[in-house]
Amino acid sequence: MEYQAIIVGAGPAGIFSALTLMEKGIDGILLLEQGKGIRERTSSPSREILCGWGGAGAYSDGKLTFSPDVGGYLGEYMSPASFRDLLSRTDGIFLRYGAPRERLFGDFSPEVEALVERARRAELEFIPNRIRHMGTENCRTVLCNLYDDLKDRIEIRTDCRAEAVLAGEGLARGVRLEDGSVERGRFVIAAPGRSGSRWMKDQAEALGLQTSVSPVDIGVRVELPAAFLNEITDLTYESKLVYYSRTFDDRVRTFCMNPGGEVVNERSGDLITVNGHSFANRKSENTNFAILVSSMFTEPFRDPIAYGRYIAQLANLLSGGTIVQRLGDLLAGRRSTRARIDRCLTTPTLKQAVPGDLSYVFPYRHLRDIIEMIEAMDRLAPGVSSRHTLLYGVEVKFYSNRIEVTEELETGVKNLFAVGDGAGLTRGLLQAAASGIVAAEAVAGRLHHEPHDS
Repeated sequence: MEYQAIIVGAGPAGIFSALTLMEKGIDGILLLEQGKGIRERTSSPSREILCGWGGAGAYSDGKLTFSPDVGGYLGEYMSPASFRDLLSRTDGIFLRYGAPRERLFGDFSPEVEALVERARRAELEFIPNRIRHMGTENCRTVLCNLYDDLKDRIEIRTDCRAEAVLAGEGLARGVRLEDGSVERGRFVIAAPGRSGSRWMKDQAEALGLQTSVSPVDIGVRVELPAAFLNEITDLTYESKLVYYSRTFDDRVRTFCMNPGGEVVNERSGDLITVNGHSFANRKSENTNFAILVSSMFTEPFRDPIAYGRYIAQLANLLSGGTIVQRLGDLLAGRRSTRARIDRCLTTPTLKQAVPGDLSYVFPYRHLRDIIEMIEAMDRLAPGVSSRHTLLYGVEVKFYSNRIEVTEELETGVKNLFAVGDGAGLTRGLLQAAASGIVAAEAVAGRLHHEPHDS
């Protein structure tokens, strides 16, 4: 059997590709996912939670970001007006499948404008950002609804790993599965997601695809009492702050701010990293967010993913997982102990984290950047730099080398499309899903108008 389209990966990009093809009347769609189905997945840190139906986004807190400056590079492939329309259409699909309409934050206002100016005085760039916050529990509901709508109309295989994309004479031919069997397809959409960044790199090398090296973001998850940031989070829910360090002029940014949220572990294979999320209807007393340092490498080094893994592995080696340290202990040059964490005024939400010393993990450059960022944020929101602020490490964002694609997101191999975070094109739920729509519309157009093209 030859499928009309084979989609590799059932994260937002892959799911929205499948949905779009189905709605365009395309039959013969195969969706492959190496992880489990949505109802078989678990958020337990002892198991793989970055892959499976919904991808890493299944256990995120479900932020849909509308700013063209946040969430990826998809806007570079179309006009600003087309990009805005695409994001709006994609958001509408999330709403159709159960995303909450009322949880919309970040509309520009005089209060937000004043916050932008205050941030500037603190040497921070505040990026106004309109977002829809679904909440972790609602995110899972949306993904269940999408699965239920698709499962009887396309072929879905979970626990099924695609080993390689097959091509011949410059044309995509299908995929080879882990068991050695081959599935033929006229079109292939590669949507491996964040957990598939290494897989995508290997496919690009094997197929001779042109790529550019992406930076790797390495840092910590910060946790502190929610009251210190309420003025900001009440206005914008999530603040996007960028700082250029005085010592090294490195770009440092906040990421994934979770008011009333919880810090969690993520396991990817043998690697444990840290992340955060927040529920729509369940709140802790804390707010957490990441501080990430962007590192761009030049020749001859072209493997930032390996570098990020190495830093995270140091934390795993020292603690068996995630290290937690009070900011005051870090600045005093001593490790945190269980007794010091127990008397900390910030109660940790990640109970499995092991008290330790992050200075044994991070290079001096990264640690200096993180401390400077915290000091700058303290000028904007006094209390951030409290000695009772908790730092968890390591948080790493692995981005695939960016695949060179056309405006339709087609690679240098004809009929092979690359979408989402795994292709290095996006960095968030909304743009990832939107990229799947772009590729699927291109595939559907060719199948309708050039049915005999091969």
